[in-house]
This record gives sequence, C-alpha cells and structure tokens, in this order.
Amino acid sequence: MIRSVAHFVRVAVLLAGAAATVTAQTPPQPGAPPPAASGSRMITPNFTNVPIEQLAEAVGEATNTTFIVDPRVRAQVSLVNPKAMTANELYYAFLSILQVYNFAALRSGNVVKIVPDVNARQMPGNDLPSSLGGGSDEMVTTVIEVKNISANQLATVLRQLQPQYGLLQPIPGTNSMVITDRASNVARIQRIVNRVDQSGNSNVEVIPLQNATAGDLVRTINALSAGQPADAAAGLTPRVVADDRTNSVLISGDPAQRLRIATWIAHLDTPLENGTGTDVIYLKYADAEALASKLKEQATGVAVAAAGGAAGAAGGAAGADRSVTIWPDKQTNAIVITAPPKMMRSLRTVIDKLDIPRAQVLVEAIIADVNTSKSADLGVNWAVFSNEDGANVPVGGFVNPVGSANGNAVSIVDLTRSILSPANATSVPLGATMAVGRLRDNGLNFGAMIRALRADGNSNVIATPSITATDNQTAEFKSAQEVPFITGQYTNTQNNSNGQVNPFTTVQRQEVGTILKITPQINGGNAMTLKVEVESSELTGKTGDAGSAITQKRSFKTEVLVESGATVVVAGLIRDTKATGETRVPFLGRIPLLGELFKTRNATREQTNLMVFIRPKILTDSLQSAIETNSKYNLIRDAQIRQGSGFEVLPLLPFDKPPVLPPAPPLPAAPAPGAPAAPAAGTPATTSPVPPADGKPAN
Repeated sequence: MIRSVAHFVRVAVLLAGAAATVTAQTPPQPGAPPPAASGSRMITPNFTNVPIEQLAEAVGEATNTTFIVDPRVRAQVSLVNPKAMTANELYYAFLSILQVYNFAALRSGNVVKIVPDVNARQMPGNDLPSSLGGGSDEMVTTVIEVKNISANQLATVLRQLQPQYGLLQPIPGTNSMVITDRASNVARIQRIVNRVDQSGNSNVEVIPLQNATAGDLVRTINALSAGQPADAAAGLTPRVVADDRTNSVLISGDPAQRLRIATWIAHLDTPLENGTGTDVIYLKYADAEALASKLKEQATGVAVAAAGGAAGAAGGAAGADRSVTIWPDKQTNAIVITAPPKMMRSLRTVIDKLDIPRAQVLVEAIIADVNTSKSADLGVNWAVFSNEDGANVPVGGFVNPVGSANGNAVSIVDLTRSILSPANATSVPLGATMAVGRLRDNGLNFGAMIRALRADGNSNVIATPSITATDNQTAEFKSAQEVPFITGQYTNTQNNSNGQVNPFTTVQRQEVGTILKITPQINGGNAMTLKVEVESSELTGKTGDAGSAITQKRSFKTEVLVESGATVVVAGLIRDTKATGETRVPFLGRIPLLGELFKTRNATREQTNLMVFIRPKILTDSLQSAIETNSKYNLIRDAQIRQGSGFEVLPLLPFDKPPVLPPAPPLPAAPAPGAPAAPAAGTPATTSPVPPADGKPAN
C-alpha cells in the first residue's frame, strides 16, 4: 500500500513539474509493436529542458511501457504541444525526439530499449513487420524483393538515401535486399523501389546478315560506341553481340538506340563490288603455315558440298581453287584469304576456334632404381706333378676356376703362372687366397690353393627429370651420354708393300642416360591423358664381346589418365634372383669334410627394385608458370651457393668467386579482383575493338 501511494505521488510530481494535463488513462496493449490507440485519455505535454530519461519515464507511465535507457543516452530535451494528444501520439512524438538526438527505440514485447542509433542495427527490434507505418520513427527491419532489375545495382543508389546507422544489404542469389532503418524511411525506400522496379522495354532484336561478317561488324560498332563514355555511364549504350553460328547480330537496349544501330548495320551489310574480298588475319597462337593447309582443305570441302556431293566433287573443287585463295605469311605469322563473303565467314569461324591459347603442363617424373647384389665363391684346387729332366709328368689334381679376376677365371694353374712370371700375370686372384706348394726343376712338385671370395654391390639411382609441354604437343627431354659400341672389326693388308697390317674398327654411338617423352592432353577439366615414354639406362662397368661396354636399360611406353597435381605410378619392376652352383669330383666330392678338397661352390643373390612415378600439373596462367619456374630456379641457385660456401685452409684460387645465378625475377602481379580472367584452355579469346600494340588488327 505504501509503495503504491509513493508510486502515484512520483508520477503526479513528474506530470505536475512538466505542467501536463491528464484527463484519462487508457494504457496501450502490452506486447504490441506501437502503443495501442487510446480510448478517452488525452494528454497535453509541456516538457521544457528536462533530462531525456525523465521524459522516457513520463511517456512510459502514460503508455504503460517499460523503457530501458542505455547509459550513453544523455540529453536535455523539450516537448511542448498546446493541443491534447493521445497516448499513441505521445509515444510517436517521443520517437521523433529520439531521432532528433540520434537515439533509437527498439521494442521487445512490452519493453523498449533506448540506445544510440549507431548500435540499433546490431540489436533485435521490430523485425519483418506485416505493415509499415509511413509516419513512424520506430526502428524496423524488413526484406524488399526486386523482380525486374538487379538488387546489387539498386542497393548502390538507395544507400545514398540512408543515414549512417541504417543497413541496406543485397542478399546474394535471391535478388532481394535487407533494410534496417526507421519505419518512415523504410516506407519511402519501398515506394522508390516500387516505382523503379518496372519491366522495361529493352527487348532484343536479331538482325541476320547477308554479306558482312557478324564478328567484324560487331567490332566496328563497339569501337564506335566506345567513344561515348557519357552514354555508357548513363546506361544508354545498347549491347551488340555477334552470333557466329547464324551470322546474326543481337541488339538490346532502348528502342531509339536499337533503331540507330540497325540503320548502321543496314548500311554496312552490303556486297562488295567484285563479290570477293581479301583479308589478312594475324594469328596469335596458331602456326600460319600449318593452319593454312587445313583451311585449304576446309574451303575445298565446303565447295564440294555446295556443288552437290560426289557428283559435283570435281567441279566444286575446281571452283574452290578459282574463287578461294589462301596462303600463309611466315614472317608475320598471318594468313591471307581471298574468298566470297560466305566462305570468308566460314573460314574466320574456323580460325577463331583454332587460334586460342593452349594450357601448359609441367610433368615431373621420379625414376627410383635400387639394386642389391651379393656373390660368394669358395673352393679348393690342388695338383701334383713330377718334373724329370725338363718334362712335366702329371700325377693328379683337382683344377677348377674359383670366382674370377678382371673377367677371367682363376684356378691353381693361373696362380702358379702368376708366381713364376709376375710380369706376364693377367689373372691376379682377388679376395682371400691361401696356397702352399713346391716348385722345383726336378723331383716331385705339388701345389694347393683354397680361395674364398665375397662381393657385395649396391646401386641407388634416383632421377627426377621434369619437362613443360603444351597441350597436345609432344615434348622430349634427354640427359644422356654418347657411348661408342663396337659394331665390326677387320684387318686391311692391301696396298701395303711393307707388309704392315691396318686394323679397322667400326663403332656406333648410342645414348645412355635418361630420356623422357611426354604428350599431355587436357580433358577440359582438371584431368588429363598422358602419353609417356621413359627410358633409363646406364653402364654396368662390365664388358662383353670385343670389349664392348654392357649397359642396363629400362624403358616403358604407356598412356594414363591422371588429375592435375596428383602422383601416379606408371611402371615398376621388383625382381629377386638367387643362383647357386657347385662343381665337384664324382663320389669323392660327397665325402663329408674330405669332399671339400674335391669341389668348388658359388652363390649369387640379386634384388632389383625399379619404380617410375609421374606428377603432372596444369599451368593455366603466367603466375602459375612463374611460381614453378622460380622454385626450380632457386633450387639450382641454392646448390651453387652451397657449393661455393666451403672453407679452404689454403685456397688455390683466392678471391675467386664461383659462378652463381642472379636472384629470381619477381612474380607477376595477380589479376585485380573483378578483372576479366584469362580465357580457359579450349575457349577462344574475346577480341577487342581496340587494335593491339604491335599495330596488327585483331582477328
């Protein structure tokens, strides 16, 4: 009871201090977006230079609304109205005062938050109302749908009509806009959108051509229209597009502008005096000589088809030869064509489709060849013979080669010859060889040898050739030696009176190393077909017939489908070989322990692991090409720097700096956002009405 009385006294003091006259009280319905319409209650406000929070408290008491005032809301306000007003009118007048002082009221049920208007759009308020009051200053959020024009372009203009605290943002993909502002301003923008969003009369007109070429005519018209920047900025310049398939021109825009363009086309689409014309077409990417031969075949085929198929093939071909002349100019990479207009259009269409930039493919191959070989030989040789009066009489022995030395077998006989005549020794045994014996001019002689030999070999070869190839163009990479191989020998003794012999040897040089051939074919997306030929060979260090070097060669030829940037294994070989051999005397070699004196043994183990991997990457523009080039460039440059950074105590060439590549050039600048992208592979580049810098006309 005490709280109610105190509350009544506080409200009475506020209204009395403001000199307000209240005749009745009908509070608005709680939860409604604006206060409900008043009944019989009328208010005559008279507030002069009072704090804004005090005015908010008085309005809240009159409209049965709870206000939450942000601490940043501070102002001395006045509200003087000689006439009585309802609670609704008092509420809307309070909203107008808030707008004047850059504050906003955000309703949430029966609670209204008063905040600075710069923070209004981040806080929930009256979202998506069913109707907008054109005279209300309440903060609302709504969605405006646009049907006939672009919401992005319209939003750029409408933002000029909004205060800084408002929000106007187009929604991507829906051609709609979200707007947050005071209800009166939102209603005004909605009316503007309704007036502007009308279906225009910019229809499309199609004009078929009879004599001129659509592409050439459009370039001429666009070059003329490009000189009117004011019309282009105002959106008055019509759009003119060529359809090469039907040789037609499409025009869209204002009817008066379309009529003007159509008049130009009518004057330009006239036949030539002699019925044919000569044109010089400068090629950008294709080869003029190769393309000219194909165009001649195309012109002959079109003439034959027009002459009536096989019956008129001879006459049509002859007619084509007389009326169409095509020849390439190698110095300027251009094609000169003399042909009737219809044939000229057909040939120009073919040239536009073929003279396009082709993507490049960087192919990196990894050839890993790991070989391991192990061999062991163990054997015993012995011989007993008698030397009587210079004659050798054999008594017995077990003589068998054990292993080899310099490619020659070694036995007890070879060892004896090496001991007796070291200067003429050709088969010096390798490994551990132990021998004992007696060699005299007479008497009984004997010799015994035990030989053990173990050989291990490891080979680890990794080759990483890389090559850049144009789409559908074969590229070849070689890193090899020219090794001579003997192919024939003979001795020439003719015309030699002194009896001298002239030996003659014929050799053939072959490439030994790494050879890589790649033909990429991009399939229109991120995948490509690769025709791969790889050959990897090296010298084994062994010799064959007539002392020729023996090489080890691995090669393969295949065709694979791979994604750009992916690594695929294209070939591989894993081989494990083990071979053992034993030579012994029958029966005696089977005797345990004692049989080791009558046999030799050998074993060989070889393991081969060969794998070839391919990693292609499509280079679609100059930036990607520069990145890959700089990475390889810096790899070689770092190797040169590391090679020259070694320290020498006594340098043989002091103050001599090793050669080092200069730093890599900077990467090209990336295209700016919104700039036209480079044409994709397989797509003809869009021609420009402005001639290129070299003075050659665009084709």
